[in-house]
Amino acid sequence: MFIRCELLTLILALTFGGQVHTGKIIGGQVAQSRPYMVLLEYHEAGQIKHCGGFLLNADFVMTAAHCHSGSYKVSLGVNNVSNKSVEKSYPHEDYKVGDLRNDIMLLKLSSQPILSKSVKPIAIACKDDECLPKSCSTSGWGRTDENEKFMSRVLMEANVTLIDNKQCNEDKLYCSKGEPRPAEGDSGGPLVCEGEKAYGVVSAAFKYNTTDSPVLYSYTKIAEYRNWIHSIMGSSDTCNN
Repeated sequence: MFIRCELLTLILALTFGGQVHTGKIIGGQVAQSRPYMVLLEYHEAGQIKHCGGFLLNADFVMTAAHCHSGSYKVSLGVNNVSNKSVEKSYPHEDYKVGDLRNDIMLLKLSSQPILSKSVKPIAIACKDDECLPKSCSTSGWGRTDENEKFMSRVLMEANVTLIDNKQCNEDKLYCSKGEPRPAEGDSGGPLVCEGEKAYGVVSAAFKYNTTDSPVLYSYTKIAEYRNWIHSIMGSSDTCNN
């Protein structure tokens, strides 16, 4: 089934220098410890834009395919920021713009960061259980409420509750609805659940088919792409089954 991304796509439009900023975590709070978080900066149509991402090991970052660009500035470390560049990007070959399916991408860093207390990889859950994961959260640098014009200068986090939705499952997505919630500024960040593992990649807000349908917030299921991840990274050491 195709997903009709009719509104609230989370492709970022975050810029500096007095221009319009969009993106937010609604109902969140300041993040305490997220050493795997990555901020991606890139240029599109003459504007500086941003996406989130997360460190899988010393070589690879995972993010959303709709954040694909020709070049990036990669910032790691929530407090003590270190910058890296991307050697090569690997958006999923079946991702299509405007379709939320397969919205996942790997970025190979041009040089390895120094791993420390503030820069540390996160394990990914590579086993797709029938039961929904519990105690999930997401994080990002977007706006903190509807009236803010600028992205947050501190990393924010919010708890989200996943819902059992047949259509989401068919499209290899986890979904949530209501608040707290992610939004534009959180694209590409991780859905972190049980035992501090990354279960999903923040994708977009959307409606299925009808205007009466509720707005859902989607997260690409990482476990559904374990073979693809292994084919690129050549290692399964990031998996936590």
